[in-house]
Order: sequence, then C-alpha cells, then structure tokens
Amino acid sequence: MKPIIGITMSREHEQQQILSRAYSDAVIQAGGVPLLIPYTTSDKVIKEMSRVLDGLLLSGGGDIDPTLFDEEPLPGLGRIDPERDEMEIALIEQFISQDKPILGICRGCQILNVALGGGMFQDLPSQKSDLLQHAQQAPRYHASHTIHIEEGTLLHRIYRKSVAKVNSFHHQAVREVLAPLRVSAVSRDGVVEAFESEQHRFVMAVQWHPEEMVRINSDAANLFSAFVEACRQQP
Repeated sequence: MKPIIGITMSREHEQQQILSRAYSDAVIQAGGVPLLIPYTTSDKVIKEMSRVLDGLLLSGGGDIDPTLFDEEPLPGLGRIDPERDEMEIALIEQFISQDKPILGICRGCQILNVALGGGMFQDLPSQKSDLLQHAQQAPRYHASHTIHIEEGTLLHRIYRKSVAKVNSFHHQAVREVLAPLRVSAVSRDGVVEAFESEQHRFVMAVQWHPEEMVRINSDAANLFSAFVEACRQQP
C-alpha cells in the first residue's frame, strides 16, 4: 500500500487553511498519498492522527514564536501563529516517540529544531553579517545558491554529492542544533541548510523548498523518494 503522508498547512485570516499544491504533488510523484492536516490542539486528535499517518511533512510558512526558544521578539520578527506552533510541536513529539519519518521544509525545518531543543535566528539580515541572498528574487523552481553537504550523512547518501544548488525563501534560520540532531549541510555564509537525527530512521529537515524543484531537479526528487520510501517501510 502507498504510505499516507500528513502535511501541515499555513493559515490566513485565522480561518483559511492553505497549502501550495507543490507539496502534495511532490508526495504523489514520489509514490505517497498526501493528507492535509487541519489545525487542532486536541491531544487526542493529534495522537490519533500520528497513529494513522505513516509520515509527517512539515511545510513552510510564517515565523515562529521566539518565546519557544527563550527569546524576546526582535523588530525583524514577522507574523506568528501560536496555534500552529503548538500543534506542530505536539505532532513532532508524537512522531519522534513512535520513530515515524519526518521531513521539515523551511519553516518546518525551524519548528522541528525548536521542538527538539534548538534555537533560531529570528531575522537573519539583522542578526548575522556577510550573508548570501536567502530570499531569492527568482522563480521558485530556480536553484539560487550552493550548499555544502557533510559526508557520512543521510542527505549525502541521497544527493550523492558534496556540493548542490538549492532555492531559498527565508529570513529566519536554524542557529544551534542539539543532539541527537547533526547539521548535514550549510551554505557558504555558514547558515544551516539541513540537519538530521542520528537516532531515528528518518528525521530530516532542509531550509530550502525541494517541493518546488522536483519536476526539474533530480536531487529534490530523490529527497522526496527517500522520505516516502522511509514512510512505506514502517516496522
């Protein structure tokens, strides 16, 4: 059977739940069945969803509440959605406890790190100097800058290379990464571009948007294929 992949959504006007079709298309292309996760903070519902789903895809979106990593909001912080933060952290905790696959993308990369005890840059341009352009002015499918992938990581096994090009649409970023996570890729300016768990079957996060690249980029397609295959191979 095809694995069922739950995908988190963004929200507009506090009522409209939205998601770019690129996420579900990428899951379908890789052989999975996408299921969009509605907003809820019910522990019972979240536990049941984590039981039914084979994998969790944490999508991109708005900013993360800095109080979750013990910081006060800086002027460059954008709009936050506390309910989304709470729901996604609860989902992450359930999937981690069951050792079910997780793939975090952009904001999903950041909330996964926060849920596992790490910190963030609230606003890269005002907190870090000598930056590359991380909010590209180019089509979403375009790979705009390079990343350096650590050998011996799952990401390196998937990409089968040490240097790759990715797209980029963010102003927040992962800062410190704590065990059992390890950084698996960085950009030339030192920004964390990917990390993964060393204790779980498949827990990975990337700062770029591979879902926007899968139709023209084999690296991105291979990443989704590896994720979906991990979801298929449940113990």
